[in-house]
Amino acid sequence: MPEAMTFETLKARVEDGSVDTVLACIVDMQGRLMGKRFVARHFIESAWEETHCCNYLLATDLEMATPEGYAATSWEKGYGDYVMKPDLASLRPVPWLEGTVMVICDVLDHHTHAEVPHSPRAILKRQVARAEAMGLTPMMATELEFFLFEKSYEANAGAGFRDLMPVSRYNEDYNILQTTKEEGVMRPLRNHLYAAGIPIENSKGEAETGQEELNIKYGPALDCAEYHTIAKHSTKEIAWANGVSATFLAKWRADKVGSSSHVHQSLWKDGKNAFHDPDAEYGMSELMRAYMAGLIKYAPDVTYFLAPYINSYKRFVKGTFAPTKSVWSVDNRTAGFRLCGAGTKAVRVECRIGGSDLNPYLALAAQLAAGLAGIEEGLTLAAPIRGDVYEADAAAEIPVSLAAAEQTLSHSAMLRAAMGDGVIAHYARCARWELEEFDRAVTDWEIARGFERA
Repeated sequence: MPEAMTFETLKARVEDGSVDTVLACIVDMQGRLMGKRFVARHFIESAWEETHCCNYLLATDLEMATPEGYAATSWEKGYGDYVMKPDLASLRPVPWLEGTVMVICDVLDHHTHAEVPHSPRAILKRQVARAEAMGLTPMMATELEFFLFEKSYEANAGAGFRDLMPVSRYNEDYNILQTTKEEGVMRPLRNHLYAAGIPIENSKGEAETGQEELNIKYGPALDCAEYHTIAKHSTKEIAWANGVSATFLAKWRADKVGSSSHVHQSLWKDGKNAFHDPDAEYGMSELMRAYMAGLIKYAPDVTYFLAPYINSYKRFVKGTFAPTKSVWSVDNRTAGFRLCGAGTKAVRVECRIGGSDLNPYLALAAQLAAGLAGIEEGLTLAAPIRGDVYEADAAAEIPVSLAAAEQTLSHSAMLRAAMGDGVIAHYARCARWELEEFDRAVTDWEIARGFERA
């Protein structure tokens, strides 16, 4: 791995002319990078301390609308500023853009300089701090699945996103021949990200036409979220630069499988995996059992943070490896939670519920909140489910729609205690706005179904 970039290194590269642009970015509610492009010399002279952004950036939707109903900001309050405070430890080159470096910023209140509590980065940092107060370090990894399509974003949008053509014509799961054809995008993606200091392990074809998977090495939770966010962003930019388009939509067509973002997780203590007990069944420590019991108990509460849009719930289809039951199993991909590495020092739990459209900061924070609650409550883990979990009628279901997930989110005493009432009210409003916008829409399905026959 390349060495981490320091502020001193950045200043030297600005002086020798190899860097001329600094991207100062925050992570918005949808998990996107938002921010400014600085002339690098101005950044190292003054903007490295702080800059500003409009506070609507953490109270908007995918379309950048300004919905009413947020306590944090509104037209009535005048949409003021937040402070963007660069975290210089997050400096990294952006090799796919010439002369460019990136830094991730914390979002601070303009008046108090306290972290804005509903900022995704602040939400995750709070849960990491909870674990650290127990003497534990959360270690996590996310898998990124996405589809590649022929033609550019602009061309596909101009055609109304009709007749979308994936870059392959058959299921390419682990297929080396087909993925060779896609190396024009995937090779620079892997190598540029690695050169940016993101520990990419591999890419592979996934189980559908044109579907890819990118895997990043396990790391501390905050690093994991940052890696995921930058990797997702770079996938879109590198696809665009190559005249094709990438989508992280959870379900792009009814007869195609969706894209997921599985979350692997464990807690470490004194440099060792605290989930591992070599003398216990499956190598699972009591700590791990309580943590996993929390994940299962509170899976309905946190589903919104794993599936934040109307479309997210279209992915949950029997027989597509998208789990619908809040149970665990041993190395079984039909369960919501899969025990991986049983009996080894790498034992961990994989949450398989999340879709590719999740915000990793929020998803990881929600997983930690649920798991840590399981430890604090001393929960007991039930026996694993065996066989086809889709057919386990007695197993608890996760919410089946965004409306149901918004209700479990709003009424979650666990999440309110872990994240704060204001944070939960903020994201519940985000969910309701998505529902309101969808209710106003007239879809192709409605027109085709009722144009003549209604």
